[in-house]
Amino acid sequence: MKQKYLITGAAGFIGFHLAHKLLKQKKNVVGIDNLNTYYDVKLKKSRLNILKKFSNFKFYKIDICNYEKLNNLFFKNKFKKIYHLAAQAGVRYSLKQPREYIKSNMNGFFNILEACKKFKSGFLIFASSSSVYGASEKFPFSENDYCSHPIQLYAATKRSNELMAHSYSALYNLPTAGIRFFTVYGPWGRPDQALFLFTKNILNNKKIDLFNNGKHSRDFTYIDDIVDGIIRIGNRVPKKNSKWKTTNPIPSSSKFPFELYNIASNRNIKLTKYVSIIEKHLGKKALINKMPLQKGDVINVSSNISKISNKLKYKPQTDVELGVKKFIDWYLDYYKKK
Repeated sequence: MKQKYLITGAAGFIGFHLAHKLLKQKKNVVGIDNLNTYYDVKLKKSRLNILKKFSNFKFYKIDICNYEKLNNLFFKNKFKKIYHLAAQAGVRYSLKQPREYIKSNMNGFFNILEACKKFKSGFLIFASSSSVYGASEKFPFSENDYCSHPIQLYAATKRSNELMAHSYSALYNLPTAGIRFFTVYGPWGRPDQALFLFTKNILNNKKIDLFNNGKHSRDFTYIDDIVDGIIRIGNRVPKKNSKWKTTNPIPSSSKFPFELYNIASNRNIKLTKYVSIIEKHLGKKALINKMPLQKGDVINVSSNISKISNKLKYKPQTDVELGVKKFIDWYLDYYKKK
């Protein structure tokens, strides 16, 4: 029997790119997504249309909150790896619709864990977020930092996912690995993300909002580097760490089969610099609306990627100049055809 990989959120930004990479590697991929209306469903369907061209891809419209359908999917398929990327995304949206985050990120994730347990699935790799570092100003952010002070519900749900996964690793010997993504960008990106919004507004002669007067910095990470990191993590099944000390516990590992990883570019970029790069590749200046710091925003984000680099030989390849150009090239081509 051919081994199958499950990707939840396969119509999403990261899920689509991961699926595309695995399909080109001749892996058998099953993708699920609920195709919700958080952002343009047409964009999600355009991504899926590319994936559906592969004979080794199967798609099912399933909401992870529907345990009966999820249970049936796991019953009919034996998954070697589960890449769980489905979630209610967006920091700012969590201030407006918090119940959506409890529903999808908490209850939905619980359903995934239960299905993995029940059907003895191989390895669960799941999406977390750099947002879990919250109020910490200990830079750069390391997986060995204690993340006990999230500053919005989105981050709280993602940190909860990490704790829930660890409990299932402990109770049921389920290998799990959580991935803290740092500001992912690139072609086919989400319309609610800064690069997409800025590009769209600049082209349409509309103002772009720079919160905290643009005095933010981020570790912008190109989508191809993210996917490379995910696959490297997926190729290293966590084992029990006999060197893990209960008297001095390391948060990123465990005596159970559990790991946490940062995936980032390891390059801190100021938001104002990011805007100038977008302007350069559009050949057009932005109209800027400077705004105060918004609730839930982390001012500075800086990553430590020594764990994934040393353990899995991860090395980000795409600098922000090239990454932004590739996004803009895609954006102009995609919306020219619409």
